[in-house]
Amino acid sequence: MEKKRVYLDNNATTPLHPQVQQMMAESFSLFGNPSSMHEFGRQARASIEAARESIAAFLGAQSDEIIFVGSGSEANNTVLNLSSCCASHECRSGCDGNVRMITTKIEHPCVLETAKCLRERGVDVQYVGVDAQGVIDAGHLREVLRQPATIVSAMMANNEIGTIQDIKALARITHEAGAYFHTDAVQAVGKIPVDVREMEVDFLSFSAHKIYGPKGVGGLYVRKGVPFCPFIRGGHQERGRRAGTENTLGIIGMAAALRLRAQEMAAEAERLAGLKKILRDGLSRTVPDIRFNGHPAQALPGTLNVSIEGVEGEAALLYLDLEGIAVSTGSACSSGSLDPSHVLLAVGASPELAHGSIRISMGRQTTREDLDYFLEKFAAIVKKIRAMSTAYHHK
Repeated sequence: MEKKRVYLDNNATTPLHPQVQQMMAESFSLFGNPSSMHEFGRQARASIEAARESIAAFLGAQSDEIIFVGSGSEANNTVLNLSSCCASHECRSGCDGNVRMITTKIEHPCVLETAKCLRERGVDVQYVGVDAQGVIDAGHLREVLRQPATIVSAMMANNEIGTIQDIKALARITHEAGAYFHTDAVQAVGKIPVDVREMEVDFLSFSAHKIYGPKGVGGLYVRKGVPFCPFIRGGHQERGRRAGTENTLGIIGMAAALRLRAQEMAAEAERLAGLKKILRDGLSRTVPDIRFNGHPAQALPGTLNVSIEGVEGEAALLYLDLEGIAVSTGSACSSGSLDPSHVLLAVGASPELAHGSIRISMGRQTTREDLDYFLEKFAAIVKKIRAMSTAYHHK
């Protein structure tokens, strides 16, 4: 009998929406270079610009404020390396060379690693803390901003614990101090309402493959009038802001995914919130000594992060995989690391408890039957691992 397969790792990536796949397949004939002036190129260019208009409308932006990039990580690096560019006077970006960057302790590794690199290049980098539920400390941000800063970068929805930040409030605090504000909204766009004008952000990063679109394509919103320095140079594409031939099929797929999100997002969020309650109640009932990480209400509807006393997250993941169930121990970009989650350490978890955590992230394909199967297998796995641990320590 074929093993049941349950995918609960949608924060890492999502399967292509069937309608996105169909739209991309219908566009396979658009092979022309969008920069070419002949008809083949013009057809590709027209499709890209139509996609840009559609995506801008979804985000509440103007079309010329959207830049297409290769991923959410590239979008984040593009914004943050603006600080390095300003510091070294490599371009006329409007900075005076006195650069100070502020971010938080729970950002995605692509932000934290870039911040570390910038610090090594001489940029002053400061980190803002969070509370036990992963909410950014606005008072600490105000305190840090007493000294002039260039840019503040804060994630909108955390990829590991799902906590959602009050981005509008953080952006206002930042602007009052005279700095620019960037948010990594990769886990938020297409899952919860996002309007760049309403939030008053200067930069916003997003990605297609978190919302049932293709991998290898992302986007960056850059508010008109703010300083900008290209991260990838060498061509005139994207109005000179990102060199390299555009990923026509990927861009078409991302626009299609967001159009579908506009139709499905609200109902799906409500359904996932209901499934999350069932999952949380089931885990509370079947798994002793379990801790739920992140904000209980101010969080992504499909994300649940748990820590289990006496259980290694990696061991639980492997046993679940043998049962056909896919979960994660945290960020997909750092899951190969044996270090405990930096996010869980930031919210006050001990290294041992942080090691014993898994992330369950649901999506449009998740069913009640999937959760029942997960709960049955997970409770048995936790019991097995704890028994093995007890036996080992009593040798």
